[in-house]
Amino acid sequence: MDIKSVISKLGGDLGKLRDDYLKVSGALARFGLSEYEARAYIALVALGSSSASYVAEVGQIPRTSAYKIMESLEAKGFARSKEGRPRSFAPVDPSEIEQRLVSDLKDAFSKIRSVKDIMSERGVPQLVYTIMGRDRVLEKIGEMVDKSETSFVISSPSFADIRKRLGKRFASASSRGVKITVITSPFIKVPRAFTAVRRKALIATDVISDGKMALLAAADLSACGYTDNAALSAHLEEFLRIMSESHD
Repeated sequence: MDIKSVISKLGGDLGKLRDDYLKVSGALARFGLSEYEARAYIALVALGSSSASYVAEVGQIPRTSAYKIMESLEAKGFARSKEGRPRSFAPVDPSEIEQRLVSDLKDAFSKIRSVKDIMSERGVPQLVYTIMGRDRVLEKIGEMVDKSETSFVISSPSFADIRKRLGKRFASASSRGVKITVITSPFIKVPRAFTAVRRKALIATDVISDGKMALLAAADLSACGYTDNAALSAHLEEFLRIMSESHD
């Protein structure tokens, strides 16, 4: 049974629900969910509680990836697993996720405002450049990897995609002695040579190179802000250090 059949049985307006679905899935993507993860969460909310295979059927997700997707949703704080055979999953209530994301965003912007105030007090120029487009953002991250001499810190729910695109450049930086720290979601593979920190519910991509260059990007990497202001970058690096040492 696919989502169209479910909507038909419920007597809903297929056209309106399709439009709503596209808006919701797009919003979820901005908070670090892949397209399949967004589909799975929406299906799980509709079902209330279900097996991974049935979520895959309703959400039109490849069955072979069902458990991996559900485990990823659980790691990101969007689902909870339930004991039993077959193993089932329940959605985290949307209002709970809303409160968590709003709280995280407020905390992040509060820290950014603090950095801005510190920079203003010290009279340090705030040079931040905006870069638009996923390819350009990824290329900028690649440039930062290439220029790194001592340290490279990246916090991202999309590290798997970034590594897929920039894997050779990461490997080259590591081979020349750059200490690479990756803050990412549980279950996402990180090379053994890197320091891995696991965090749930990451909603953006932050990159610091040598404490001198910084990049803050949207979860889907569609846009970012970049600065080579060493003082501002150092403060953002300290923020990431504190985040990597804290616990969920």
